[in-house]
Amino acid sequence: MAVTDPISDMLTRIRNGMLARHEHVRVPASKLKLEIAKVLKGQGYIQKYDLVDDKRQGQIRIHLRYGENGEPVITGLRRVSKPGLRVYVDAKRVPRVMGGLGVAVLSTSTGVLTDREARRRRVGGEVLCYVW
Repeated sequence: MAVTDPISDMLTRIRNGMLARHEHVRVPASKLKLEIAKVLKGQGYIQKYDLVDDKRQGQIRIHLRYGENGEPVITGLRRVSKPGLRVYVDAKRVPRVMGGLGVAVLSTSTGVLTDREARRRRVGGEVLCYVW
């Protein structure tokens, strides 16, 4: 069965991996998914990510991060913009997640950015997901 929303699939794999307490999860690779993984790493939500060559499309191995007591660092992941309903915001309306405690990931003309970075650069774009 073909995946109609690869970003949603990636977020679901991360969410399920966290709930099952896996050390890492694998997702099919794409440039956009690599950029999202880079943002998650930069914000401290995952330990690291690396590209695994499987002689086809490739896979991204995402090493999940847990707290001292084994609780997942990511408590919530939500896809915002979907293939059936794209959500775009301008620079003045970039959302805040949980009053600034979470992160909104945006795809902008200058690349994939967090909500804070998009506000700082004064750019808007497509709201991909919320992470908290």
